[in-house]
Amino acid sequence: MTQSNITSVNESIDRIIETVKGLPEETIRWNPTEDEWSIMQIMAHIVEALPYWVGEIEQLVETPGKEWGRNHLHEPRLEAVKPETVNAISVDEMIQKLEEVEQTVQAGIENLTPEQLATEATSVNPNFGTKPLSFIIDHLIDQHVNKHEGQIERNLSKLNNEQ
Repeated sequence: MTQSNITSVNESIDRIIETVKGLPEETIRWNPTEDEWSIMQIMAHIVEALPYWVGEIEQLVETPGKEWGRNHLHEPRLEAVKPETVNAISVDEMIQKLEEVEQTVQAGIENLTPEQLATEATSVNPNFGTKPLSFIIDHLIDQHVNKHEGQIERNLSKLNNEQ
């Protein structure tokens, strides 16, 4: 199971990188609306979020049953996508960080046992409740990066509609 998650995450990240490499920088840094992230902010979010969730998994392996997670107001999450933060990073640096995230995810989940994946714990986010560790991998890493890949495609379609 985790191998298919690793493959899926890597494929999503690789497609994001390929998409971004073909874009002008102004497109990568363009916000569709005031309330929507630029492609650069989406990448910054992935670079912050996936290692965060891998860290939560590592803590749950060390301390089964420990409460896990965060909400949308988690300071490092917000800091990662702030315009000042994102504007201070080059597109090439962000692409390199995305490539590093692939290794972080693989190293963090590839050796988990079926017993560890089935271990349940309660999230601080009441929307999640009590879930097995595999939920974090499936929903907060794999599906999460896939959702943001789709968000990048939506940004590009909005840009094309403006032109």
